[in-house]
Amino acid sequence: MGVSEVDRVLGGGLVLGGVYLLTGDPGVGKSTLLLQLAASIKQDVLYFSAEESLGQIKNRVDRLGVDLARVGFAAESDLDTICATLQQSSCALAIIDSLQTMRDASLVQEPGSVTQIKTCTAKLVEVAKQKHIALILVGHVTKSGNVAGPKTLEHLVDGVLYLEGDQHHQYRILRSTKNRFGSIDEIGVFEVDSKGLHPASNPSEVFLAQQSTPVPGSVITPVVEGSRVFFVEYQALVSRTSFGYPVRKSVGFDPNRLQMLVAVLVKRLRLPLDQFDVHLNVAGGMKMQEPACDMAVVAAVVSALKNIALPRRTVVFGEVGLAGEVRPVPYAERRITEAKKLGYTRVLCPDDKTAKTQGAHVIHAINDFVQELGS
Repeated sequence: MGVSEVDRVLGGGLVLGGVYLLTGDPGVGKSTLLLQLAASIKQDVLYFSAEESLGQIKNRVDRLGVDLARVGFAAESDLDTICATLQQSSCALAIIDSLQTMRDASLVQEPGSVTQIKTCTAKLVEVAKQKHIALILVGHVTKSGNVAGPKTLEHLVDGVLYLEGDQHHQYRILRSTKNRFGSIDEIGVFEVDSKGLHPASNPSEVFLAQQSTPVPGSVITPVVEGSRVFFVEYQALVSRTSFGYPVRKSVGFDPNRLQMLVAVLVKRLRLPLDQFDVHLNVAGGMKMQEPACDMAVVAAVVSALKNIALPRRTVVFGEVGLAGEVRPVPYAERRITEAKKLGYTRVLCPDDKTAKTQGAHVIHAINDFVQELGS
């Protein structure tokens, strides 16, 4: 389609007749991404917006500097009008921004209600299938980060996309949680500037801080997302608690898993973390769920507690069990290969009988890492 990161997430691009739901926090860049996507398609596109006037859309188009000669715009929220327009159109893609503002005049409920959302979605899906139009619906999210509206909304569409990011960071991540036409393992990384969202040429640089000297509590780990290997930085800060109950806080990492890993350190290594607050952060705004990051969290916490920095050009990965053992993780060979390509000379990882781990320092338990840190 022209936006390489979107193609990667969708498994090759939009499918005619496919219906996709794009969600994300307010101001994250959903409308901007869709305008750039519409400009990249060489066929006719219809863009229905009920949240912005045509003048506001024009201001955004002028700022982005994209060619939208083949895109037709309409500030419309009436479902019957939109469906009739799609029936008479020969467009290849239609964009509805947003679903929560659509209104079926035959219903008494207000726009955004469960009944309105479900009914409007069902009718739009029917038209898209009949006319073989790729349809993208923009959806709102709740405070908890879930799609606003009934859960059946996600079952009605063919794909669900999330655009993640913090307004204080210049990067956005596009994920797929459902895709009937491809995999959901890939992610897209975008860099944000005044001209819109642009594919990041080297995603690993997005999540790595440029530090000239090693810092205690800073650990680099390779993360696999689809066919890519990213290198992200985990930062830990350990300080003596001022209250009776130590604080455990994390940004970008599951706080429950952080609690578990700290408990393992206290039990297996006898570390006095019950007297210290532990703060963990994933640099760059990345949100990580992969168990292979366990060892990086453990390494960062131990490094911060002992105030000893890891040697430069060192990466750590592995899953940590409750017994303190370090378990193998998928794609170990790929992680090691990519680490060497980026110039990392010291790789601390679990022993994997099914992968080639030559050149890596094998660790079987978390106490092996403490010995490595002291050497």
